[in-house]
Amino acid sequence: MSGGGSIANDGEAAAAGGGGGRGEVTFTVVMSCLTAGAGGLLLGYDIGVTGGLTQMESFLQAFFPEVLRKMSSAKQDAYCIFDSQVLNAFVSSFYLSTMVASLVAGHLTKTLGRRNSLLIAGVLFFAGTLLNLAAVNISMLIIGRILLGVAVGFSSLAAPVYLAEISPARWRGAFTSSIGLFANFGFLMADMINYRATTMARWGWRLSLGAGIVPALIVIVGAASIPDTPNSLALRGRLDEARDSLRRIRGAGVAAADVDAELKDIVRAAEEDRRYESGALRRLLRREYRPHLVMAVLISVFYEMTGGVVVGIFTPLLFYTVGFTSQKAILGSIITDVVSISSVAVAAVVVDRRGRRTLFMVGGAVLILCQVAMAWIFGAELSTDGGRAMPRGYAVAVVALVCMYAAGLCVSWIPLSSVVTSEIFPLEVRSAALGLGGAISSALTFMQSQSFLEMLCSFKYGAFAYYAGWLVMMTAFVAAFLPETKGVPIESMGAVWAQHWYWKALCQAGTGQAGRWAGMMRWESGFAARVHAVRRWPSNLHHDGHAFVSTLSFDLSVGAEPTINPRSPHPPPDDRLIPLNYYL
Repeated sequence: MSGGGSIANDGEAAAAGGGGGRGEVTFTVVMSCLTAGAGGLLLGYDIGVTGGLTQMESFLQAFFPEVLRKMSSAKQDAYCIFDSQVLNAFVSSFYLSTMVASLVAGHLTKTLGRRNSLLIAGVLFFAGTLLNLAAVNISMLIIGRILLGVAVGFSSLAAPVYLAEISPARWRGAFTSSIGLFANFGFLMADMINYRATTMARWGWRLSLGAGIVPALIVIVGAASIPDTPNSLALRGRLDEARDSLRRIRGAGVAAADVDAELKDIVRAAEEDRRYESGALRRLLRREYRPHLVMAVLISVFYEMTGGVVVGIFTPLLFYTVGFTSQKAILGSIITDVVSISSVAVAAVVVDRRGRRTLFMVGGAVLILCQVAMAWIFGAELSTDGGRAMPRGYAVAVVALVCMYAAGLCVSWIPLSSVVTSEIFPLEVRSAALGLGGAISSALTFMQSQSFLEMLCSFKYGAFAYYAGWLVMMTAFVAAFLPETKGVPIESMGAVWAQHWYWKALCQAGTGQAGRWAGMMRWESGFAARVHAVRRWPSNLHHDGHAFVSTLSFDLSVGAEPTINPRSPHPPPDDRLIPLNYYL
């Protein structure tokens, strides 16, 4: 059996917890998903503006004059120009506060609602931007950065959950990956403002920091105008509002009976969620949830160790290190942003057609090639002491490699880390897994942003070889252990784990969602039969009001591969999982 199984489903509608209902894309769905995706603007703008600020003369003159003196020194080691603990603290304080915020954002997102959490994120980002704009010392800068980090901590958790609950299963990958697209628009916006601000002698840095008001207002206005998800409202017991939200999402042409029927399924899911409200972290440690625990930890670790966040923050510094002026370094970063946006757009189109694993593998190969090539160029041309200038041809090659690296990252780990983690976890451990992954991700980002400039000064070109080693490891892990989830309704995700060549052994022992699916698909070696694992979907999900059934069909002979039947010949008797002998 292959590493990544798949499930076919007719109509491809997300059921409870997955949103999407009938799978139709209405105007409200599009606008709501775009607004939630715009939460990525906050992260993208802050990362983009930070990279430009840290080599902007007016900013360094005001707050970090010692770095400016090193930039002017002809004898300075090129690897160590920006090695400053205070500068590192300015950059990393944002990620430390993001980590702390992610520990409480999960609970508040559930109690306050997904939309309200996005609104809070916009307001906090607005406040942090105003404080940075008016800063007269480093303390004000860092307090402002802390507010910005809390804002991103909220938006980074609320936005993927909102998108997963409201987008149709058929297009869930595309809508969820819009977070990465908006993050790259944030990069581009920040770099274009930095490009202009670099030419302003005294107050250019205030323009760069103050322009963060724009993405904050976009999120505030957008969040105030969209409905909260029916799932979130039902979870808080606000059923009338959940019905109104569902009617608005489905459009005026949907019959009231269909809306009520779908709401009933959502309420059932909300009751199931409350059943698992406490003890989720302890539950995640149980044997049958080992696959989910491993993914919660390793996807977060691997995403951070691609080096993507570091390159996103320090791209202008990297280009300055190889010999470009401050303004040309930012221009190179703008070129990288354009490549990134194009790549994320390609990923959004392809992810629900080619699948998650394919993009991970292609992206991984590109990333490994780029990191190895950069290690070779830096080692050959800057050597270990950073004392000689890099020839212009090699400097241009570094820009091209960073662009290739950005393309590989933006078709793989940047969009897919959000897509996969928002869909693979079962209801009973979803909140714990997402919270754990968010905390790990924020902690690693903080550590890297605090230490990368020092690591570059110490490791020299070996820093790129270090990330190349991580990329080899994570690409091999994806190939062997990550199942394919393309087009699978969220509540059926347990079957993906139950048929995976490695994880099925752990799932079979469980009583959770994956364990229930695995129990239906066990067989004795050598016994040949055709078995269907069946779930009946709510009748309102089909346009003519009739139920439809998604099935998995297996030839249970030794060595047989799974085959897919798109529809069962007749519906099961009720909405529960059906025993195997019902179809034998």
